[in-house]
Amino acid sequence: MFLLINIVGIFAFLGVGVLISKNRRAIPWRTVTQLLILNLIMAGFLNMVPIGREIVRLAAEGFSQFINIAFEGIRFALPNWVDAPQMNFITAALLPLLMIVPVFDILTYIGFLPFVIRWIGRGLSIIGRTPKFESFYAIEMMFLGNNDALAVSRLQIQNMKMDRNQTLAMMSMSCVSAAMVGAYSQLMPAEYVLAAIPLNVINALIVTNILFPVQVAPEDDVIYGLDENKEKPPFFSYLSDSIMNAGRLVFIVTCSVITFVALAALINAILGVFHPALSLENILGCIMFPFAWLLGLPVDEAFQLAQYMGKKLITNEFVVMLDVKDYVLSFSPHLRAVLTMFVTSFANFGTIGIIVGIFKGLLPDEKAAIISRNVLYMMLSGILVSLLTAALGGLFIW
Repeated sequence: MFLLINIVGIFAFLGVGVLISKNRRAIPWRTVTQLLILNLIMAGFLNMVPIGREIVRLAAEGFSQFINIAFEGIRFALPNWVDAPQMNFITAALLPLLMIVPVFDILTYIGFLPFVIRWIGRGLSIIGRTPKFESFYAIEMMFLGNNDALAVSRLQIQNMKMDRNQTLAMMSMSCVSAAMVGAYSQLMPAEYVLAAIPLNVINALIVTNILFPVQVAPEDDVIYGLDENKEKPPFFSYLSDSIMNAGRLVFIVTCSVITFVALAALINAILGVFHPALSLENILGCIMFPFAWLLGLPVDEAFQLAQYMGKKLITNEFVVMLDVKDYVLSFSPHLRAVLTMFVTSFANFGTIGIIVGIFKGLLPDEKAAIISRNVLYMMLSGILVSLLTAALGGLFIW
């Protein structure tokens, strides 16, 4: 029964997208169908086929070893923070980013990541019949995250029509950077985090093709020169900048978590004045409950998931991960999988401000204002991508 509800949920989420689409008649159904089939195959391969599960297991172990190496550097500078009965959130999840981010930046510097991104993007464009740059950008997000992906695509953004830029803004709600996987895997089951990332990429293309279909003429389907082709700075100057950026990321995430948790506690305190049972979690649980139930869960688990879903959307994924990290392994396999896959994205209200700010820095004010006027579609895109990723991934885990 729950498997059937999960299947119905996939079509229900797609149906919601069709209902709120900017142009239902222009939806490229052939592209949507091919991408959906591709994602079903990928979800089944990663979660059911022995070789696929082994790939995910080895990748999870690889990231675990990567984190352990990062801890060697942390232990040298802050031994009491690592050799402790219980490492805190900053030590366990964030400080490893001080090594992970520079490593990914080095791979970019030597040209390895741009090469991988370009060729996987071309393959995705051929398989999914999607515009070349949108496919390229989807893969770029998977490795670099929305900030860096938008930054290195500056020339493309400035030369594209605004409807395509709106598509990029919507897609940017649905990714995580590869560098963040190390942090996420310290808090949630690594195998589901890793499985969610490629599913998010394809689902971002599916959802944007439904919500905001754009027809790209052949003469416009080109990839302009990219920022990674510009003259490179000296290596150690580049590395120093990368380390500083990693430090800023650790600081920003720490501040964000402290602020959002405190604000949520403040809201709950205010709501408690009116009724002891009234809380932000319960309100959000009621709103998100139908969507959580459509992921194929019993009523009690669906309401529990709905609370986490709502909290993630108004705060961020780290707040939810910190809430559940100590007992997520006690959840049923299906709840554990769909929760992990839903929260593995940057889809929250704070991300909207970041993306709008980036576009304001890349485009003239009158063009950037178009992005600002469509923030609702950006948020809806992020929610639908997260729901589809959880539904498709959870379809094979019971």
